[in-house]
Amino acid sequence: MSLTINSKAYGSPQRFDGPSLTYFGPGKSVTVKDDVRLTATAPKPTATFSGIGRTSAKMTRTLTLTGALTPTGDAIFDVQVSVPAGYTASDVETMCDDIGAFVASSAFKAHVKTQQTGF
Repeated sequence: MSLTINSKAYGSPQRFDGPSLTYFGPGKSVTVKDDVRLTATAPKPTATFSGIGRTSAKMTRTLTLTGALTPTGDAIFDVQVSVPAGYTASDVETMCDDIGAFVASSAFKAHVKTQQTGF
């Protein structure tokens, strides 16, 4: 199974690490990172709480730098999600749609590029 992100194909999982799978992208080489790591951890219920399920998606890509002390550096985007057991699919769909719209927005891009937090 491959993973397609923004028309880029990340090949079949190349590295298995417990609850994680790592997919390598088209830019991957010995010295350049182009990876997506997906992780999932099932809820751990207790006697009084049903637990929290956790998933994450982490993209790491080596970038060429200008005006820096080194010629390259790794950029990392890491999305962490925690949802309580018993959630409804529609609630999660709505949250995914909302955060997806924010990540695609000019406000989020300004937040990342300029480290601006007030809008």
